[in-house]
Amino acid sequence: MSTETKSLNFLEHIIEEDLKNGLDKNKLRFRFPPEPNGYLHIGHAKSICLNFGLGLRYAAPVNLRFDDTNPDKEEQEYVDAIKADIEWLGFSWAKECYASDYFQQLYNWAVMLIEKGKAYVDSQTSTDIASQKGTPSQSGTESPYRNRSVSENLALFEAMKNGTYPNGTHVLRAKIDMASSNMLMRDPILYRVLNKPHHRTGNSWCIYPMYDWAHGQSDYIEQVSHSICTLEFMMHRELYEWFIEHVYDSKTLPQPPKQREFARLNLSYTIMSKRKLLQLVNQKHVSGWDDPRMPTLSGMRRRGYTPEAIRKFAETVGVAKRDNVIDVSLLEFCVREDLNKSAPRVMAVLDPVKLVITNYPEDAEEWLDAENNPEDETAGSRKVPFSNTLYIEREDFLEEANKKFFRLTLGKEVRLKNAYIIKGEKLVKDAAGNILEIHATFDPDSRSGSGTEASLRKVKGTLHWVSVKHAIKTEVRLYDRLFLNESPDGHKGKDFLEFLNPDSLQLIDAYAEPSLQTAKPGDRFQFQRIGYFCVDKDSNTQKLVFNKTVGLRDSWAKMQ
Repeated sequence: MSTETKSLNFLEHIIEEDLKNGLDKNKLRFRFPPEPNGYLHIGHAKSICLNFGLGLRYAAPVNLRFDDTNPDKEEQEYVDAIKADIEWLGFSWAKECYASDYFQQLYNWAVMLIEKGKAYVDSQTSTDIASQKGTPSQSGTESPYRNRSVSENLALFEAMKNGTYPNGTHVLRAKIDMASSNMLMRDPILYRVLNKPHHRTGNSWCIYPMYDWAHGQSDYIEQVSHSICTLEFMMHRELYEWFIEHVYDSKTLPQPPKQREFARLNLSYTIMSKRKLLQLVNQKHVSGWDDPRMPTLSGMRRRGYTPEAIRKFAETVGVAKRDNVIDVSLLEFCVREDLNKSAPRVMAVLDPVKLVITNYPEDAEEWLDAENNPEDETAGSRKVPFSNTLYIEREDFLEEANKKFFRLTLGKEVRLKNAYIIKGEKLVKDAAGNILEIHATFDPDSRSGSGTEASLRKVKGTLHWVSVKHAIKTEVRLYDRLFLNESPDGHKGKDFLEFLNPDSLQLIDAYAEPSLQTAKPGDRFQFQRIGYFCVDKDSNTQKLVFNKTVGLRDSWAKMQ
């Protein structure tokens, strides 16, 4: 992937400046550090593309490091899903690392801080500690345990590690400055007692490091040159640097890692909080983390999004210094553009009404040529069966239509795609006046591609169709946006669940051309004149299930 001709983003400018100031290019190393407490979502995709993109630009290694310091919320399932998502996006990592790999080293460094008088064991409750933090304009209050002796702190900390105390009894805090203007520097917690087995280390540990303590030191151990974080960690940078300063050894790493921040991805009509996404899953508002309505990468993959489209979206959004909200229509546009180039065209009818061609022999059928993808010269063609009884979309016929209606009506001609020109003649209705059948006649000389004068005749409307006796009955899942409000998480005093879209999923039975009989889960298609669809994993030999990926046009823009 060549990026040489592209302009540099501000993070690349920082790296270029560091290289000019003497940083050895061979010392460049990046990392992507997810916590395995949920599935990755589209916001993580931006960070993945950024970090791995830097690795590609500078031919530098990128580590995948799991921030697995909280056994209360982390599971192997999430580790496996994260790895699968990154590989699906098209990236590979240099090393697979875990914060838990460094638990002993982190503990040893914590002991060193205690010995230097830079850390102490606090035996207050979490409520008392929080109440002593102060406010941004008022200094905090020192803990009554802040001046414990080094020997007492070492004994207590070792007992914490050995499982002597129950959860919540003690914490280890850094001794920094309770009057700091940065409240994160007011004696932050390094360790808490948590008597719970870890998905990798089992029962080996009864204390676990906090994120701020584990993160920077993990960067240091792995010799990461640039630690790229989102803007909410900007205030953490001072603490990040303080911790590294107090364990830093220039013999091990000539230059300590540099933390820099960029704007996270905020997407309209979307929730990005893993905690709230888990709530959607647990409360059965969705079928799981890979529900196609979810903003997770596994959900988008199941819906039919392509990794190429997501990478293009991340590239288009770019790297910014300020938070902003990106319209989800941009993501859908990138998906639509990519699928337009790659998805085979097929015909399917979602809301069928029968069309009987009265002058076409009842027992006849023919297999017509149909182009697979006009955007791809190598895509070839397929055969589509034609007979005297077809399904067309109910909305493609109006009994009483104005001059601007270019689809089928009585006395008017339209073309059936890849087939013939037909003319509406009469209707068959039930007692309630519902249309059961539309009867039409066809011009036998008008077959598409035949080269006859009649085949070249211009009519304004073209309809897709499926032969009734050849049609495959399928289940189609019509997905829409999960939330009705463009900022479901941005309303004070309101629960984001209040904005759930009750019509975000509709299940319908549809009919498709027989070429789809061999379609496999994950295969993507354009249903002509409708949109893009993907075969769902729930499909089997008895029933095909299709998920709507995205429409041919942005229907939400019209609604707004």
